[in-house]
Amino acid sequence: MNNELLESISILEKEYNISRETLLEAIENSLITACKNHYGKADNVHVVIDHDTCEYSVYMEKEVVETVEDKVLQISLADAKMMDPKYELGDTVQIPIDSKGFGRIATQNAKNVILQKIREESRKSQLNEWQCREKEVVTGIVQRYIGRNVSIDLGKVDAILPESEQIKGETFQRTERVKVYILEVKDNPKGPRISVSRTHPDLVRRLFEAEIAEVRDGTVEIRAIAREAGSRTKIAVSTSEPNVDPVGACVGINGARVNAVVSELGGEKIDIINWDDNPALLIENALSPAKVISVVADEDTREAQVIVPDYQLSLAIGKEGQNARLAARLTTYKIDIKSETQARELGLFDAMESGEYDGDYEEGYEEDYDGNYEGGYEENYEGYESPEAENYQEFPEGSEQ
Repeated sequence: MNNELLESISILEKEYNISRETLLEAIENSLITACKNHYGKADNVHVVIDHDTCEYSVYMEKEVVETVEDKVLQISLADAKMMDPKYELGDTVQIPIDSKGFGRIATQNAKNVILQKIREESRKSQLNEWQCREKEVVTGIVQRYIGRNVSIDLGKVDAILPESEQIKGETFQRTERVKVYILEVKDNPKGPRISVSRTHPDLVRRLFEAEIAEVRDGTVEIRAIAREAGSRTKIAVSTSEPNVDPVGACVGINGARVNAVVSELGGEKIDIINWDDNPALLIENALSPAKVISVVADEDTREAQVIVPDYQLSLAIGKEGQNARLAARLTTYKIDIKSETQARELGLFDAMESGEYDGDYEEGYEEDYDGNYEGGYEENYEGYESPEAENYQEFPEGSEQ
């Protein structure tokens, strides 16, 4: 019997990640509960369990008295002397209890105590395990749609992918494997409640860490991420190693490394740029692939004035303002983009030459331009305001800036 108990405890210990001490404590409590159900009280019941062999004994302590008033707590002197002639009045006698003699109800209650303890400890173990994995990326299997939310099997627990955390236009098939970012793990009577995301910027960060050894070991650091899930992401990277190209390390040979991340994100475009502590250079890099003539950045107001060639204006702004919007989020600067013609009309070049701008200045693209390019961006652009600005307003979907 004890060998079977030892084997059962070992299985539970591995399967539910519950310590042997906790399981033996549950057995001890169940035996005391059974005694209470059988005898009506268990204040004088003690259980001794060997943690190595699972050998256990249950005994009841009784006081030796002349006249017995409570059979559960007391024993007569005559009965005590039959057990051992040395007993005298006032002594305590330990009487073994045969747990096999307990009734069905007492046994069932004891069983319920053990099962309840196993459920509680299993839930705590799962909660601790998944709380330690918050902010990580895991692979799950799509189970079903619950309304517009998606239930994802993560193994021993299920996670919920809310509609708000799904990439727009992305659909899932049952049994499909998908990588998700663990947003939050909450306690719940039925087990940990796990919320996951496919839109969080750190999903991209974790995917790069998993795919690229240099990012994983810290050789290349991801300094900032700006993401519009399902459409485009900009990442700024840097390194302290002089012989390492951070952008090249992330892109890989023929784009193999970045393409692995792009594939996992369903074809989402990823721009990787060099981080620079000079805000003007950083903004110029962030507006890539557009060429920039000049950038003036004011670190105090977190505003930047950018001038681009006329035929590069639409590229700098991007479709529906996306390129400028992501650049502003990446750099945390309010970026005002003007074409070369607009800048000359407003006298911005004269202001730069006179030193009217106090911010960091970076002179960039110098290609000759005769102003006769047709088919470029012709409408005046009043600048993009970053989400940090008070009067920030998203461009309506489908509108042309």
